[in-house]
Amino acid sequence: MKVIARIYTDFEEKFGIPRQSGLVKSLRGRIVFEEAYRSAEALRGLEGFDYIWLLWKFQGVEEDHWSPMVKPPRLGGKRRMGVFATRSPFRPNAIGLSSVKLEGIEYTEEGPVLLVSGADMKNRTPIYDIKPYLAYTDSHPQAREGFAREGREHELSVEFPEELLEFIPRDKREPLLEILKLDPRPGYHEDENRKYGVAFAGYDVHFLVRGNVLTVFEVVPYIQP
Repeated sequence: MKVIARIYTDFEEKFGIPRQSGLVKSLRGRIVFEEAYRSAEALRGLEGFDYIWLLWKFQGVEEDHWSPMVKPPRLGGKRRMGVFATRSPFRPNAIGLSSVKLEGIEYTEEGPVLLVSGADMKNRTPIYDIKPYLAYTDSHPQAREGFAREGREHELSVEFPEELLEFIPRDKREPLLEILKLDPRPGYHEDENRKYGVAFAGYDVHFLVRGNVLTVFEVVPYIQP
């Protein structure tokens, strides 16, 4: 498998990344091709599609480390399901699949760059392949969703003091608020005094969750571990 590109996003850590692509439509990403694949010809016709599929590599997953049974976080982290019935990264091949919106194509000194929205990947995630999304075959709105329907996203009420929100660049505020509303915590975390931090757009956003309310209490510059 050859890495053909990398996606650049505002996420330096796994925590806080939406659990599915498209949940936070305002999230932006730039796909920059590796030098061997910086071909405008390879993208001919892609501008006619609204969405694309990305096949990519999970980061931070050990090679040959997989489990036939996993505990999906949205089911409370206590119920086991077969790995092939989930989107867990602990698979025989650590390959992710995401559908993102193609916002545009720029031609730069780095070659052609794809501008996308709705991405659910860490910064610099390796991409193996790109394919067009075809609504007439890829969309099945009436399809059953199995146990995943139980774990659908719920929204929190977010209290983000204005003086702290001022630290965040204006164009990053909407996606950050959407990320926090979706509740980044694992489903089995219930300690109301536990402090969390989402690394986003160069900042570490610290918060608590009590009941259905998420309260941001600190915003500091992000420091790479």
